[in-house]
Amino acid sequence: MYDFSCVCFRFKRISENQLMQLWMDLPFEIDTTSLDYWMNWRFFLCAIIVFGSISLAIYLVCTYEGSRYSNPYKEANQQKQAWSLYECEAWMPCVKEIHPAWLLAFRIIAFCLLLTACTADVVAEGMELFYYYTQWTYTLVIIYFAFGSVFSAYGLFQQHKRLTASNSDVDAQQAIYVPLNNQDLESASTHQGGSCFLLTAEFWGYVFQILFQMTAGAVMLTDFVYWVVIVPFLSLVNYPMNFVTVLAHSLNLVCLLGDTAINSLRFPWFRISYFIFLTAFYVIFQWVVHAFVNTFWPYPFLDLSLDYAPLWYLIVGLLHLPCYATFTLVVEVKYRVLARWFPESYRCLR
Repeated sequence: MYDFSCVCFRFKRISENQLMQLWMDLPFEIDTTSLDYWMNWRFFLCAIIVFGSISLAIYLVCTYEGSRYSNPYKEANQQKQAWSLYECEAWMPCVKEIHPAWLLAFRIIAFCLLLTACTADVVAEGMELFYYYTQWTYTLVIIYFAFGSVFSAYGLFQQHKRLTASNSDVDAQQAIYVPLNNQDLESASTHQGGSCFLLTAEFWGYVFQILFQMTAGAVMLTDFVYWVVIVPFLSLVNYPMNFVTVLAHSLNLVCLLGDTAINSLRFPWFRISYFIFLTAFYVIFQWVVHAFVNTFWPYPFLDLSLDYAPLWYLIVGLLHLPCYATFTLVVEVKYRVLARWFPESYRCLR
Protein backbone atom coordinates (compact mmCIF):
# COMPACT_ATOMS: atom_id res chain seq x y z
CA MET A 1 0.00 0.00 0.00
CA TYR A 2 1.02 3.62 -0.47
CA ASP A 3 2.62 5.55 2.37
CA PHE A 4 -0.06 8.25 2.70
CA SER A 5 1.44 9.55 5.96
CA CYS A 6 4.53 10.61 4.04
CA VAL A 7 2.38 12.47 1.53
CA CYS A 8 0.40 14.28 4.25
CA PHE A 9 3.60 15.28 6.04
CA ARG A 10 5.05 16.77 2.88
CA PHE A 11 1.87 18.69 2.03
CA LYS A 12 3.17 21.52 4.19
CA ARG A 13 6.36 21.89 2.24
CA ILE A 14 5.29 21.60 -1.39
CA SER A 15 3.48 23.81 -3.80
CA GLU A 16 0.58 22.58 -5.88
CA ASN A 17 2.55 22.13 -9.08
CA GLN A 18 4.79 19.71 -7.12
CA LEU A 19 1.91 17.70 -5.66
CA MET A 20 1.14 15.84 -8.86
CA GLN A 21 4.78 14.90 -9.39
CA LEU A 22 5.07 13.69 -5.80
CA TRP A 23 1.99 11.51 -6.19
CA MET A 24 3.31 10.08 -9.46
CA ASP A 25 6.71 9.33 -7.90
CA LEU A 26 5.30 7.25 -5.07
CA PRO A 27 6.41 3.62 -5.16
CA PHE A 28 3.69 1.28 -6.36
CA GLU A 29 3.91 -1.89 -4.32
CA ILE A 30 0.82 -3.27 -6.07
CA ASP A 31 1.16 -3.77 -9.78
CA THR A 32 -2.07 -2.69 -11.49
CA THR A 33 -1.04 -4.48 -14.67
CA SER A 34 -0.96 -7.88 -12.99
CA LEU A 35 -3.89 -10.26 -13.43
CA ASP A 36 -4.26 -10.71 -9.66
CA TYR A 37 -5.08 -7.04 -9.27
CA TRP A 38 -8.21 -7.44 -11.39
CA MET A 39 -9.33 -11.01 -10.76
CA ASN A 40 -10.85 -10.55 -7.32
CA TRP A 41 -14.16 -9.86 -5.62
CA ARG A 42 -13.49 -6.12 -5.24
CA PHE A 43 -13.20 -5.50 -8.95
CA PHE A 44 -16.17 -7.77 -9.58
CA LEU A 45 -18.41 -5.72 -7.26
CA CYS A 46 -17.11 -2.42 -8.66
CA ALA A 47 -17.78 -3.64 -12.19
CA ILE A 48 -21.35 -4.54 -11.20
CA ILE A 49 -21.84 -1.01 -9.81
CA VAL A 50 -20.41 0.70 -12.91
CA PHE A 51 -22.05 -1.44 -15.58
CA GLY A 52 -25.28 -1.62 -13.59
CA SER A 53 -25.40 2.19 -13.66
CA ILE A 54 -24.74 2.15 -17.41
CA SER A 55 -27.59 -0.35 -17.90
CA LEU A 56 -29.96 1.89 -15.93
CA ALA A 57 -28.89 4.91 -17.98
CA ILE A 58 -29.46 3.04 -21.24
CA TYR A 59 -32.93 2.04 -20.04
CA LEU A 60 -33.83 5.67 -19.27
CA VAL A 61 -32.59 6.84 -22.67
CA CYS A 62 -34.45 4.13 -24.55
CA THR A 63 -37.64 4.71 -22.57
CA TYR A 64 -37.86 8.51 -22.69
CA GLU A 65 -35.46 9.98 -25.25
CA GLY A 66 -37.21 8.71 -28.35
CA SER A 67 -40.77 9.53 -27.33
CA ARG A 68 -41.21 12.86 -29.06
CA TYR A 69 -43.86 14.24 -31.35
CA SER A 70 -43.23 13.57 -35.02
CA ASN A 71 -44.94 16.75 -36.26
CA PRO A 72 -42.37 19.58 -36.25
CA TYR A 73 -45.05 22.26 -35.71
CA LYS A 74 -47.09 22.34 -32.52
CA GLU A 75 -49.43 24.98 -31.19
CA ALA A 76 -47.91 27.11 -28.46
CA ASN A 77 -50.86 26.55 -26.11
CA GLN A 78 -50.67 22.76 -26.45
CA GLN A 79 -49.31 20.79 -23.52
CA LYS A 80 -46.03 19.12 -24.36
CA GLN A 81 -43.88 16.58 -22.67
CA ALA A 82 -41.32 17.99 -20.26
CA TRP A 83 -38.39 16.84 -22.36
CA SER A 84 -39.57 18.33 -25.64
CA LEU A 85 -37.58 21.29 -26.89
CA TYR A 86 -38.43 24.23 -29.13
CA GLU A 87 -35.83 25.55 -31.52
CA CYS A 88 -35.71 29.02 -29.95
CA GLU A 89 -35.18 27.70 -26.41
CA ALA A 90 -31.51 27.09 -27.18
CA TRP A 91 -30.83 30.80 -27.72
CA MET A 92 -33.82 32.79 -26.44
CA PRO A 93 -33.63 34.30 -22.90
CA CYS A 94 -36.35 33.38 -20.42
CA VAL A 95 -37.39 37.03 -19.91
CA LYS A 96 -38.80 39.07 -22.80
CA GLU A 97 -36.98 42.27 -21.85
CA ILE A 98 -33.59 40.56 -22.28
CA HIS A 99 -32.48 40.67 -25.90
CA PRO A 100 -30.93 37.42 -27.22
CA ALA A 101 -27.77 39.38 -28.01
CA TRP A 102 -27.10 39.66 -24.25
CA LEU A 103 -27.17 35.89 -23.89
CA LEU A 104 -24.79 35.62 -26.84
CA ALA A 105 -22.44 38.14 -25.23
CA PHE A 106 -22.51 36.31 -21.90
CA ARG A 107 -21.73 32.97 -23.54
CA ILE A 108 -18.83 34.41 -25.52
CA ILE A 109 -17.36 36.09 -22.42
CA ALA A 110 -17.80 32.92 -20.34
CA PHE A 111 -16.15 30.85 -23.08
CA CYS A 112 -13.15 33.20 -23.23
CA LEU A 113 -12.74 33.28 -19.44
CA LEU A 114 -12.97 29.51 -19.07
CA LEU A 115 -10.65 28.83 -21.99
CA THR A 116 -8.09 31.29 -20.62
CA ALA A 117 -8.22 29.76 -17.15
CA CYS A 118 -7.95 26.23 -18.55
CA THR A 119 -5.01 27.18 -20.77
CA ALA A 120 -3.19 28.83 -17.86
CA ASP A 121 -3.77 25.75 -15.70
CA VAL A 122 -2.46 23.39 -18.39
CA VAL A 123 0.59 25.58 -19.02
CA ALA A 124 1.38 25.64 -15.29
CA GLU A 125 0.68 21.98 -14.49
CA GLY A 126 1.06 20.15 -17.81
CA MET A 127 -1.15 17.86 -19.88
CA GLU A 128 -1.34 15.42 -16.97
CA LEU A 129 -4.28 17.49 -15.74
CA PHE A 130 -6.50 15.73 -18.28
CA TYR A 131 -5.94 12.60 -16.24
CA TYR A 132 -8.40 14.05 -13.72
CA TYR A 133 -12.19 14.16 -13.81
CA THR A 134 -12.03 17.84 -12.89
CA GLN A 135 -10.34 18.72 -16.14
CA TRP A 136 -12.79 16.60 -18.10
CA THR A 137 -15.59 18.60 -16.53
CA TYR A 138 -13.85 21.91 -17.18
CA THR A 139 -13.34 21.01 -20.83
CA LEU A 140 -17.01 20.02 -21.08
CA VAL A 141 -18.08 23.44 -19.76
CA ILE A 142 -15.88 25.13 -22.37
CA ILE A 143 -17.46 23.02 -25.12
CA TYR A 144 -20.93 23.92 -23.81
CA PHE A 145 -20.27 27.66 -24.01
CA ALA A 146 -18.64 27.33 -27.42
CA PHE A 147 -21.66 25.40 -28.65
CA GLY A 148 -24.01 27.88 -26.95
CA SER A 149 -22.28 30.85 -28.58
CA VAL A 150 -22.77 29.29 -32.01
CA PHE A 151 -26.43 28.56 -31.24
CA SER A 152 -27.05 32.12 -30.03
CA ALA A 153 -25.42 33.62 -33.12
CA TYR A 154 -27.45 31.30 -35.35
CA GLY A 155 -30.64 32.18 -33.46
CA LEU A 156 -30.07 35.92 -33.87
CA PHE A 157 -29.51 35.40 -37.59
CA GLN A 158 -32.71 33.37 -37.90
CA GLN A 159 -34.67 35.94 -35.89
CA HIS A 160 -33.49 38.73 -38.17
CA LYS A 161 -34.34 36.64 -41.23
CA ARG A 162 -37.85 35.86 -40.00
CA LEU A 163 -38.50 39.45 -38.92
CA THR A 164 -37.53 40.58 -42.40
CA ALA A 165 -39.71 37.96 -44.09
CA SER A 166 -42.77 38.53 -41.91
CA ASN A 167 -45.48 41.06 -42.72
CA SER A 168 -45.31 44.48 -41.10
CA ASP A 169 -48.46 43.79 -39.08
CA VAL A 170 -46.88 40.79 -37.33
CA ASP A 171 -45.78 41.65 -33.83
CA ALA A 172 -41.99 41.60 -33.43
CA GLN A 173 -42.25 39.47 -30.29
CA GLN A 174 -44.14 36.77 -32.24
CA ALA A 175 -41.85 36.86 -35.28
CA ILE A 176 -39.79 33.96 -34.01
CA TYR A 177 -42.87 31.76 -34.28
CA VAL A 178 -43.47 32.48 -37.98
CA PRO A 179 -42.22 29.69 -40.30
CA LEU A 180 -40.07 30.57 -43.29
CA ASN A 181 -41.95 29.18 -46.29
CA ASN A 182 -45.03 30.84 -47.83
CA GLN A 183 -47.40 27.97 -47.11
CA ASP A 184 -46.59 28.04 -43.41
CA LEU A 185 -46.80 31.85 -43.40
CA GLU A 186 -50.39 31.64 -44.64
CA SER A 187 -51.17 28.95 -42.08
CA ALA A 188 -49.65 31.02 -39.28
CA SER A 189 -51.52 34.16 -40.32
CA THR A 190 -54.86 32.36 -39.92
CA HIS A 191 -53.94 31.58 -36.31
CA GLN A 192 -52.81 35.04 -35.25
CA GLY A 193 -56.07 35.61 -33.44
CA GLY A 194 -55.62 32.46 -31.37
CA SER A 195 -52.42 30.49 -31.06
CA CYS A 196 -49.20 30.64 -33.03
CA PHE A 197 -46.87 27.93 -34.20
CA LEU A 198 -43.50 26.96 -32.79
CA LEU A 199 -40.80 24.99 -34.51
CA THR A 200 -39.52 22.08 -32.44
CA ALA A 201 -35.78 21.66 -32.15
CA GLU A 202 -33.80 19.50 -34.52
CA PHE A 203 -31.07 17.01 -33.61
CA TRP A 204 -28.41 19.56 -32.64
CA GLY A 205 -30.86 21.40 -30.43
CA TYR A 206 -31.37 18.28 -28.35
CA VAL A 207 -27.62 17.65 -28.32
CA PHE A 208 -27.14 21.12 -26.86
CA GLN A 209 -29.77 20.52 -24.17
CA ILE A 210 -28.18 17.17 -23.29
CA LEU A 211 -24.76 18.84 -23.11
CA PHE A 212 -26.22 21.46 -20.76
CA GLN A 213 -27.64 18.85 -18.40
CA MET A 214 -24.61 16.57 -18.48
CA THR A 215 -22.30 19.53 -17.85
CA ALA A 216 -24.45 20.77 -14.95
CA GLY A 217 -24.34 17.42 -13.18
CA ALA A 218 -20.60 16.99 -13.70
CA VAL A 219 -19.84 20.51 -12.43
CA MET A 220 -21.95 20.00 -9.32
CA LEU A 221 -20.22 16.68 -8.57
CA THR A 222 -16.72 18.05 -9.18
CA ASP A 223 -17.14 21.20 -7.12
CA PHE A 224 -18.99 19.38 -4.33
CA VAL A 225 -16.21 16.82 -3.90
CA TYR A 226 -13.54 19.52 -4.05
CA TRP A 227 -15.06 22.04 -1.63
CA VAL A 228 -16.77 19.62 0.76
CA VAL A 229 -14.29 16.71 0.81
CA ILE A 230 -10.87 17.70 -0.52
CA VAL A 231 -10.49 21.28 0.75
CA PRO A 232 -11.42 20.55 4.40
CA PHE A 233 -9.02 17.58 4.43
CA LEU A 234 -6.13 19.48 2.89
CA SER A 235 -6.71 22.48 5.15
CA LEU A 236 -5.86 20.26 8.12
CA VAL A 237 -2.30 20.02 6.82
CA ASN A 238 -2.08 23.65 5.63
CA TYR A 239 -2.09 22.72 1.97
CA PRO A 240 -1.37 25.84 -0.14
CA MET A 241 -4.02 26.32 -2.83
CA ASN A 242 -3.14 28.72 -5.61
CA PHE A 243 -5.46 31.05 -7.51
CA VAL A 244 -5.69 28.89 -10.63
CA THR A 245 -6.79 25.81 -8.67
CA VAL A 246 -9.52 27.71 -6.82
CA LEU A 247 -10.62 29.32 -10.08
CA ALA A 248 -10.89 25.93 -11.77
CA HIS A 249 -13.34 24.77 -9.10
CA SER A 250 -15.51 27.89 -8.96
CA LEU A 251 -15.55 29.73 -12.29
CA ASN A 252 -17.18 26.78 -14.05
CA LEU A 253 -20.15 26.77 -11.67
CA VAL A 254 -20.47 30.58 -11.61
CA CYS A 255 -20.60 30.77 -15.42
CA LEU A 256 -23.02 27.86 -15.69
CA LEU A 257 -25.38 29.35 -13.08
CA GLY A 258 -25.25 32.68 -14.90
CA ASP A 259 -26.21 31.02 -18.17
CA THR A 260 -28.95 29.06 -16.41
CA ALA A 261 -30.43 32.25 -14.99
CA ILE A 262 -30.79 33.71 -18.49
CA ASN A 263 -31.50 30.79 -20.84
CA SER A 264 -34.82 29.05 -21.54
CA LEU A 265 -33.58 25.47 -21.39
CA ARG A 266 -35.54 22.92 -19.39
CA PHE A 267 -33.97 20.25 -17.19
CA PRO A 268 -35.68 16.86 -17.72
CA TRP A 269 -34.83 14.51 -14.86
CA PHE A 270 -34.20 11.38 -16.95
CA ARG A 271 -31.16 12.93 -18.63
CA ILE A 272 -29.16 12.12 -15.56
CA SER A 273 -28.40 9.11 -17.73
CA TYR A 274 -25.88 11.13 -19.79
CA PHE A 275 -24.25 12.35 -16.59
CA ILE A 276 -23.90 8.70 -15.56
CA PHE A 277 -22.44 7.85 -18.98
CA LEU A 278 -19.77 10.53 -18.55
CA THR A 279 -18.62 9.32 -15.14
CA ALA A 280 -18.78 5.65 -16.12
CA PHE A 281 -16.70 6.32 -19.23
CA TYR A 282 -14.12 8.11 -17.08
CA VAL A 283 -13.91 5.15 -14.66
CA ILE A 284 -13.59 2.64 -17.50
CA PHE A 285 -10.92 4.85 -19.07
CA GLN A 286 -8.96 4.71 -15.80
CA TRP A 287 -9.36 0.94 -15.63
CA VAL A 288 -8.02 0.49 -19.15
CA VAL A 289 -5.06 2.79 -18.51
CA HIS A 290 -4.12 1.01 -15.27
CA ALA A 291 -4.53 -2.40 -16.87
CA PHE A 292 -1.67 -1.55 -19.25
CA VAL A 293 0.37 1.01 -17.27
CA ASN A 294 1.34 0.76 -13.61
CA THR A 295 0.71 4.38 -12.68
CA PHE A 296 -0.92 6.37 -9.88
CA TRP A 297 -4.67 6.65 -9.37
CA PRO A 298 -5.81 10.28 -9.78
CA TYR A 299 -8.27 9.75 -6.92
CA PRO A 300 -7.42 7.30 -4.10
CA PHE A 301 -10.98 5.97 -3.88
CA LEU A 302 -10.62 4.56 -7.41
CA ASP A 303 -7.87 2.20 -6.23
CA LEU A 304 -9.27 -1.33 -6.50
CA SER A 305 -6.76 -2.71 -4.01
CA LEU A 306 -8.57 -1.03 -1.13
CA ASP A 307 -10.84 -3.33 0.87
CA TYR A 308 -13.60 -0.72 0.85
CA ALA A 309 -13.26 0.05 -2.87
CA PRO A 310 -16.79 -1.21 -3.73
CA LEU A 311 -18.23 1.00 -0.99
CA TRP A 312 -16.38 4.03 -2.32
CA TYR A 313 -17.61 3.33 -5.85
CA LEU A 314 -21.16 3.02 -4.54
CA ILE A 315 -20.94 6.27 -2.57
CA VAL A 316 -19.58 8.23 -5.54
CA GLY A 317 -22.27 6.69 -7.75
CA LEU A 318 -25.03 7.69 -5.33
CA LEU A 319 -23.63 11.24 -5.17
CA HIS A 320 -24.85 11.68 -8.75
CA LEU A 321 -28.44 11.80 -7.47
CA PRO A 322 -28.18 14.79 -5.06
CA CYS A 323 -25.83 16.67 -7.41
CA TYR A 324 -28.21 16.36 -10.36
CA ALA A 325 -31.27 16.93 -8.17
CA THR A 326 -29.77 20.13 -6.77
CA PHE A 327 -29.35 21.66 -10.21
CA THR A 328 -32.80 20.44 -11.22
CA LEU A 329 -34.17 22.27 -8.18
CA VAL A 330 -32.30 25.44 -9.16
CA VAL A 331 -33.90 25.41 -12.63
CA GLU A 332 -37.35 24.65 -11.22
CA VAL A 333 -37.10 27.45 -8.66
CA LYS A 334 -36.03 29.86 -11.40
CA TYR A 335 -39.13 29.18 -13.50
CA ARG A 336 -41.46 29.31 -10.51
CA VAL A 337 -40.02 32.64 -9.38
CA LEU A 338 -40.28 34.10 -12.88
CA ALA A 339 -43.85 32.89 -13.32
CA ARG A 340 -44.91 34.34 -9.97
CA TRP A 341 -42.94 37.58 -9.74
CA PHE A 342 -42.65 38.50 -13.44
CA PRO A 343 -45.80 37.10 -15.10
CA GLU A 344 -45.75 39.73 -17.85
CA SER A 345 -42.06 39.34 -18.67
CA TYR A 346 -41.71 35.59 -18.24
CA ARG A 347 -41.49 33.88 -21.62
CA CYS A 348 -43.26 30.56 -21.11
CA LEU A 349 -43.45 28.39 -24.22
CA ARG A 350 -45.26 25.52 -22.48
